[in-house]
Amino acid sequence: MGYQIDYEAMDRILEQLAKDYQIFAPKWDRQKKNVRYGIIRSIAEVVTGRQTDFSIKEAFYPISQVMLYFRADNVEEEELKDPRKILILCRPCDINSIRRLDKIFLENGAPDYFYARLREKVVFALLECRKSFEDCFCVSMQSNITGDYAFALRLDNRDGITAAPILVQVADAAFEEYFAGAEAADFQPEFVTENKKIMHAPEISRADLKEISDLEYWKQFDDRCIGCGGCNTVCGTCSCFDTSDVLYAEGKSDGERRRVWSSCMIPTFTETAGGVRARKTPGANMRFKVFHKFYDFRARFGEDNMCVGCGRCDMRCPKDISFFDTVNGLTEEIRKMKTGGEPESK
Repeated sequence: MGYQIDYEAMDRILEQLAKDYQIFAPKWDRQKKNVRYGIIRSIAEVVTGRQTDFSIKEAFYPISQVMLYFRADNVEEEELKDPRKILILCRPCDINSIRRLDKIFLENGAPDYFYARLREKVVFALLECRKSFEDCFCVSMQSNITGDYAFALRLDNRDGITAAPILVQVADAAFEEYFAGAEAADFQPEFVTENKKIMHAPEISRADLKEISDLEYWKQFDDRCIGCGGCNTVCGTCSCFDTSDVLYAEGKSDGERRRVWSSCMIPTFTETAGGVRARKTPGANMRFKVFHKFYDFRARFGEDNMCVGCGRCDMRCPKDISFFDTVNGLTEEIRKMKTGGEPESK
């Protein structure tokens, strides 16, 4: 069903939804001067004129997550404090990024309990995305379209300035009651069909892994990359974390176990007891990241590449290293490797 409503009516619907859902959407963070997913109470808070600086995953998957509490004589699991479900207003690439995370946490052997109990609370509301942002290459990654949403919205507000009425398509019948009485309208969400950037994803076979791993191409990042991990932090599909125990007082045995987002790009990521590191250089870490996004994920799950083409990592890097250019450059290096350096035929 399709509807047309004004902003005041949508705010009343959000008020009703908030009884059963925590509602997240792209929102201006005044303190940090950026756009990220935050809890909203008015539809005018939703920022549509620019991408979020951080990914959708922090709306339900905390950067720092307490798993359990331990005492001298017992262990207690952390309980979820808010019984409500989680409704996230988001774009198609972000929905598809969570589907990639689901593969890692839920279909990669035994499901991850701490991810699963949060993920099962999540419902998506689609923010229609008809125009590509500057750094997007979602069309190349086939993440520009999704049907995985409870309802879809066309918002023509630009950073809080309202314009045309809101158009709504309800896909899940469970949400029809919230829009009862609204004016009917013919609305089907549209999707981005073209980006300025076109990603040429590399074709990597198992037989070629060693030769591609040994390419001189990776050494350029030894000097360029500072290993800050910022690219992983804003990526919607990065899933690495560290687990640590925190004692409340020195000499005591009471404390908590947390898991915290981590990054394959930081120097100590592969460090084990004794200071041994499996990957010792930024170039080796970049190689690992690219292989993970464009070989390992596809080899394991047999479908899409892991990257969804949101471009946030390019915007975030303090050294202006473009992941988009890195992957396209690798594709060209593989072509030259297989053709003996012959120029590409026209």
